Amino acid sequence: MANKDYKLERRKLVIAGIAIVIVLIYCVRLFNLQILTEDYKKNADSNAFMNKTLYPSRGAIYDRNGKLMVFNQPAYDITFIPREIVDLDTADFCRTLNIEPEYFLKRMKDIRDRKLNPGYSRYTHQVFTTQLSAEEIGVFQEKRFKFSGFYVQRRTIRQYSYNSAAHVLGDIAEVSKKEMDNDDYYSRGDYIGKLGIERSYEKYLRGEKGAEVLLRDAHGRIQGKYKDGALDRKPEAGKNLTLGLDIELQMLAEKLMENKVGAVVAIEPETGEILCILSAPAYNPSIMVGRQRGESQRELLKEPTTPLYNRSIMSSYPPGSTFKTAQGLTFLQEGIINKETAFPCHHAFVYGGLKVGCHGHGTPIPFIPSLSTSCNAYYCWGLVRMLADNKYKNGHAAMDVWKEYMTSMGLGEKLGVDLPGEKDGLMPDGKYYSDRFHTENWGGLRIISTAIGQGEVQATPIQIANLAATIANRGYFITPHVVKGIEDNELEEKYRVPRYTKVDSKYYDYVVEGMRGAVVGSPYGATCRGANIPGLDICGKTGTAQNKGKDHSIFMGFAPMDNPKIAISVYVENGGFGARWAVPIGALLIEKYLTGDIAPERKDQIEYISNANLISHEYTKK
Repeated sequence: MANKDYKLERRKLVIAGIAIVIVLIYCVRLFNLQILTEDYKKNADSNAFMNKTLYPSRGAIYDRNGKLMVFNQPAYDITFIPREIVDLDTADFCRTLNIEPEYFLKRMKDIRDRKLNPGYSRYTHQVFTTQLSAEEIGVFQEKRFKFSGFYVQRRTIRQYSYNSAAHVLGDIAEVSKKEMDNDDYYSRGDYIGKLGIERSYEKYLRGEKGAEVLLRDAHGRIQGKYKDGALDRKPEAGKNLTLGLDIELQMLAEKLMENKVGAVVAIEPETGEILCILSAPAYNPSIMVGRQRGESQRELLKEPTTPLYNRSIMSSYPPGSTFKTAQGLTFLQEGIINKETAFPCHHAFVYGGLKVGCHGHGTPIPFIPSLSTSCNAYYCWGLVRMLADNKYKNGHAAMDVWKEYMTSMGLGEKLGVDLPGEKDGLMPDGKYYSDRFHTENWGGLRIISTAIGQGEVQATPIQIANLAATIANRGYFITPHVVKGIEDNELEEKYRVPRYTKVDSKYYDYVVEGMRGAVVGSPYGATCRGANIPGLDICGKTGTAQNKGKDHSIFMGFAPMDNPKIAISVYVENGGFGARWAVPIGALLIEKYLTGDIAPERKDQIEYISNANLISHEYTKK
């Protein structure tokens, strides 16, 4: 009997345990459904409310003279709530939006794919299509009553006052999954800056979203604002930007660089503000707007001249003879030479079995005219002397010091310009060459091409324009930047604070004198006579950078000589001698900026230069 009672008791315990487990399972499930999972809440809320996002106007963009460059125009998105779609006439819907049924089916499939659309929910708005014009949305609005569950969301789209400055301005496009993961401001269908200052200043330009809470009736019809709008938030417009760019100067630069590959950068030395910056070939920024952006981008990517590539900050070129200014400043500061030091040049630098060609001029030649006439031999002798100087342990140590000077002048490292994608260039140090030659005991003859801006040294066009600004300032520069001002906000400190080089300002006076002599002439010769525009006091330096094909044409300069207002670099790929194309382009741009116009006797040059097709067959045969 006792055994029977024991078994009965055990059964009661087992049954009670099973009941408790079942109750616990139900409790956990109810907790999960009601607390952890939002689906039922969303379902209940969506029956009673509709939360409508109010998008802010994106900040406008102006040039330095207050000319409106980028503004907003109305555009419209079509969104839908999946659970509200009832008896949709797909064929009529596709005809109304002028889309193919296949596109409709694929779009719906992609939206439901949680890998492609992690935020998918049957109870919330999903974006079907974006950036429709007022005309396109007008047709849809007339028939919207037939398409239950679909809504129209007002947005804005970028518009451009000028077909210019595409690489600077950049563009906007739909946000990616990675971008949404990195910033919870964004939801699927939102737009974000992808290139240029649209990307760099995205957090200023985008503004803050607002919201409306709308009340539904039992049939899902909107009855008005919930609590008379007490829970609504107004959107805050994005901040307006003022650029350092002079749009008139920018457009002239782009015209002069038509039918060419290369770059132009102009900087205001006193402030570091970029006055114009372009990569050639350029493109019209208006083609990267709205639903045509994807197709336009594909077409540009097919072009062998890579117009989407921003050569002004991304391309590393041999600086050629413009580099002699930085070399000379280093030699002067290190005591390798002084202003009176003269070196022989009989049409070449000859040392042992090595020969580096030069052109005819007086010899021996001192430092200042060596710049004016761009003597190769002078800087070859200077580098050989520096690497052999007893003040350094060996060539390796001397080259380390040499690189410190170059980087202090903003060469070989990113300057920190406020545009995405800036590249370093290259200024080799002692380790670079010691690794290459497998010894620390090497002399200047093994790297002699470095002396004249060839060989391993590489610089970007913005670095060479910045070098010109540094010389104009006699020894300092402010980090170049496109944006001059942000509405109600200050620029970063690095765009306001001078950066001084390792060279005393007195040595810059010698370089300035040499660059002025290159324009007006010297007893030894000159290389920039084409930039000698009366009254502008232009200082210049040419460069002819050797290349696998035809040489690159380079000009670096600033003006006026005293109290300079503009510093510039011009690169024309495969343009030959610097004086042939780069000098007249640079001179015309300096004249335009300083005087506001081009003198009548030089206006014919604009069409002549613009029409000259210098695009290398290396591009056209691709």
